Amino acid sequence: MELRQLEYFVAVAEEMSFSRGAQRQNVVQSAVSAAVGKLERELGTPLFDRSRQHIRLTPAGRAFLTEARSTLHAAQRAKETVTGFHGRLSGTVDLGALMSSGPLDVPAALGRFHAAYPLVSVRMRQNHAGSAGHLAAVADGSLDLALVSRTGKPAKVTLRPLVAEPLVALCHPDHVLAGRGEVRAADLADETLVQFVTGWGIRSLVDEALRDAHAEPAAPYEVSDYATAAGLVRHRLGTALVPRSAAALYPELRALPLVPTVTWHLSLAVPDGRNLSPAARALADALARQADRSGR
Repeated sequence: MELRQLEYFVAVAEEMSFSRGAQRQNVVQSAVSAAVGKLERELGTPLFDRSRQHIRLTPAGRAFLTEARSTLHAAQRAKETVTGFHGRLSGTVDLGALMSSGPLDVPAALGRFHAAYPLVSVRMRQNHAGSAGHLAAVADGSLDLALVSRTGKPAKVTLRPLVAEPLVALCHPDHVLAGRGEVRAADLADETLVQFVTGWGIRSLVDEALRDAHAEPAAPYEVSDYATAAGLVRHRLGTALVPRSAAALYPELRALPLVPTVTWHLSLAVPDGRNLSPAARALADALARQADRSGR
């Protein structure tokens, strides 16, 4: 059994496709198929169910995926430990990112990090399931770190707070609420609200605020980015609750403080029970320093 076989297997399992797995590894599909087939023969059991249009992991494959990830993480940490003696940090870090990181300038943080550690490769991914998807990925080892808009103590993950800011109500300047100095969640009961997809941290915050206010506004629009939400507001199709920094991107709209204050938090998710590689620790520190700069 070779590490390359494990890398190909994990890539196919995470992409649920031999072709996408091969693209991710920058090799031809036939090489990935051959390596995974050889691995299955060595193990004496199929890891993928190929009987359907889309492949699926077998029960043995799901169990093997956990161990394969652990083995690859251990091998990567071992390699980075040795390269550290040469004074040049290297390796790969898989980072989960959100559609918006509030006042945290992630590109600036990554730019400074790359300048300091040019041999470290950062692979940044977004997830359609938002923070919930990132937390699951950090817990199962498919991500090293992730930016999430959650608080509390998720299973198998530790959250390191980075930045926080209040939610505001974003509405059209001609909206009946626009002339007020502030908005309460209860004021939205009879409004049309632009909502965000389930699983996102901001969706959980908004749902909780509405529930506490016993408000159930109509929510025919469910979107996955602030630009679309603002566009709907601009065309008088609804009101949205967004972080203050996101509202600042659309000065033509009215942003009203929400009372009582509902705070949006951005945290860095790191795994419990699994040591971060030197490269991942360095990136975590870089993001924390950038968060400190944003708070000045």
